[in-house]
Amino acid sequence: MNIHDMNRRDFIKLLGATGAVSTLTACGLPTAAMAKAGGRVVVVGGGFGGATCASYLKRWGPDLNVTLVEKEAKYVTCPFSNKVIAGDMSIAEITHSYDGLKARGINVINGEVTGVDAAAKKVSLKGGQALSADALVLSPGISFEYGRVENDDKVAESMPHAWHAGPQTVLLRKQLEAMADGGVVLIVPPRKPFRCPPGPYERASLIAHYLKANKPKSRIVIVDSNPSHSKQKAFHAAWAHLYGLGEGKMIQWVSGDQGGPVVKIDPSTMTVEKEFGDKFKGDVINFIPHQKASALVMSAGLTNKDGWCDVDQGTFESKVAKSVYVLGDSCVAGAMPKSGHSANSQAKNCAAAIVAKMAGQSQPTPSYANTCYSLISPDFGISVAAVYQLKEGAIKKVSGGVTPPHPGENDRFYKNEAKYAKGWYKGITSDMFG
Repeated sequence: MNIHDMNRRDFIKLLGATGAVSTLTACGLPTAAMAKAGGRVVVVGGGFGGATCASYLKRWGPDLNVTLVEKEAKYVTCPFSNKVIAGDMSIAEITHSYDGLKARGINVINGEVTGVDAAAKKVSLKGGQALSADALVLSPGISFEYGRVENDDKVAESMPHAWHAGPQTVLLRKQLEAMADGGVVLIVPPRKPFRCPPGPYERASLIAHYLKANKPKSRIVIVDSNPSHSKQKAFHAAWAHLYGLGEGKMIQWVSGDQGGPVVKIDPSTMTVEKEFGDKFKGDVINFIPHQKASALVMSAGLTNKDGWCDVDQGTFESKVAKSVYVLGDSCVAGAMPKSGHSANSQAKNCAAAIVAKMAGQSQPTPSYANTCYSLISPDFGISVAAVYQLKEGAIKKVSGGVTPPHPGENDRFYKNEAKYAKGWYKGITSDMFG
C-alpha cells in the first residue's frame, strides 16, 4: 500500500492504532502495572531511544527509580542537522537539554560510561562511579568500522563525516562556505546497513539548494558503494526537477554498480577511489565511514558476528543477557530502519515491557512505526512511513509507502511534505525531552 493512496489523516489514525502515538492505551499497558511497578532502571544514551525510554518508564512506572546516563550535557539531533550544513538552521536550533527529563523525576547523570557488566547489570563511569540496576537499557548509537576503506581513520578533519551531529556538522558547513564557486562536493555514503539510510541523499539535496543560490557553477557527486539507496525514485525525480541530475549536472549519483565500492580515500590529493580504479577529486569531501554497533555494547559481549546486537524484537531484551535491553541503531530490529523515529517507537515498546515485567503483569502486544522525512530544499520534501508488527518473533512491515516520484505535477504536495517534516521534528523532540 502507498501511504499517499489514503488520506493523511487516516494514515495518522492508523499509526496511532498500532502504537505509534505515545499513549498508554496504544501500548496496551494496563493501568494496574503503573501502580505496581518498582525497581531500578539505568538507561545509557540520551538520544531518540534512550531519552524516550527513560521518559516513558517514568510516565508508566512512576515509582520506578530511573537513571539516564549521557556523556553530553545537551543533545544535538542528527535529524535536521543537514539543514545546519546547508545554512538553513543554526546548531543551537537542533540542540536540546535534559531539563524536561529532570523535571519528570529522572536522575540525569552527565558522565562517560567506560564499561558495562551485562551479567551484573552494572555500568562503570569515568571517575570510578558504578551504577547497578534491576534492568539495564542501552541505546548508545553506532560506532565507525574503520579499516573497510584505506585511510578511513585519518580523514575526520579533512573530510568530515558529520554523522554525529555537533562540531563535525559545523566543520562541514564551514568547508562549504570556503569553497570557491565551481568547486566539486563529493558525498561518500557507507555500505548498508547504516544510521539514517536517506541521510546522505537528503544532505546532497540541501547542499545543492545552497550551491544553487550561492555557488551555481559547483557540482555534487555522490560516490556510492551501494547499488541502490533509500527513496531512490523520489529523490532522483526531485533532483532532476529542482537541480538537474546526471553527469555534468548539479547532482550526479555514481552507484556501487559503477566501478564497485569505494576502497580508498586520499586526503593529500582529496580523491576517492573505487574498486575498479575510478577516481573522483573533490574540493569538499563528506566521507561517511562504515558503521556497526556502539563500541560499548561490543565490549560488553552483546554483539553478533556482524557487529550488531540480537534482541527479542518484542521487548528488545538482549538474546545473550537477561534484563539487558538494547535499542535503536545498535540492535537488529527486523524490517525497521536505523532511524530516530524507529528508536523512539522501539523505546516505548521496551518501556512498556519493562514496566509490565516489574509489576508482574503480562507483556503488552508490541507494535511499531517509522516516519522519515527528507528535505530536497527547505520548502520541498519527500517521506517514507510504515507500520510494523511482531510476527513469528520478527518485526515485519504491514503497511506504508513512499512519496510518489512525480514532482512538477503538483509541487504543493511536496511543499506540504516539508511543512509536515517541521511538525514531525517539533513533535518528536517534545516527546523525547518534554
